Amino acid sequence: MIHETAIIDNGATLGKDVKIGPYCVVGSKVTLGDRVELKSHVVIDGITTIGEDTIIYPFASIGSEPQDLKFGGEESELIIGKRNKIREHATMNPGTVGDNLKTIIGDDCLFMVGTHVAHDCVVGNQVIMANNATIAGHVHVGDGAILGGLSAVRQFVRIGQFAMIGGMSGVESDVIPYGLVKGERANLDGLNYIGLSRRGFSKDEVKDLVNVYNELFDENGTLNDRVSKVANNHKDNANVMNVLDFISSRGKLSICQPKMTG
Repeated sequence: MIHETAIIDNGATLGKDVKIGPYCVVGSKVTLGDRVELKSHVVIDGITTIGEDTIIYPFASIGSEPQDLKFGGEESELIIGKRNKIREHATMNPGTVGDNLKTIIGDDCLFMVGTHVAHDCVVGNQVIMANNATIAGHVHVGDGAILGGLSAVRQFVRIGQFAMIGGMSGVESDVIPYGLVKGERANLDGLNYIGLSRRGFSKDEVKDLVNVYNELFDENGTLNDRVSKVANNHKDNANVMNVLDFISSRGKLSICQPKMTG
């Protein structure tokens, strides 16, 4: 199951039925779960763990040193979950001492050609990053989010669950769960209706979220005041509370909002 041209360090740990194709390089501190497949020309380095049934395509570089000038060679990890597909030329880096020394990727994700996951990122389950989408250091991406092709997310941004980032968008602020953002410097542009439908949200659930969206991003008053009002009116709605909890647990950046009219 291991091609004769592959280079596997003696310290590497390989699960059952692992397939390693031509010219792959696997470092000494790498752990490959059961049935992981490396197609060819894949380089995996560092303290990297890859979950079972993950497939990695040619010329991906996984677990190499973070692209961070502050990195001093400290031992840090890259942890990749199960059943992920990591396509050609994708790059993923481990964490740094500036965070928790870990980059973590969930299960059942798709990373298309040329995608980049930087140091200290946390990526949820069932996330899709389209061709050449990139996330900078310390970015958190919620379950089911989709990042369109050639999009770029700056460091420390949080992207909520089931959010959609439009192609070629530059994201500089936190994106609420279920939100849709787009633009050269991205603004919130409604909800991710297609994504919600695909995830089985009912018409009533979507209608509730639309009403809440309109209440939250009304131009009158402050966002804090509007959050408090919505919380009082929808405290039993789990989807709405996901949005409010996200906004209330402020990260280092502001919340991405709709473009001002007038």
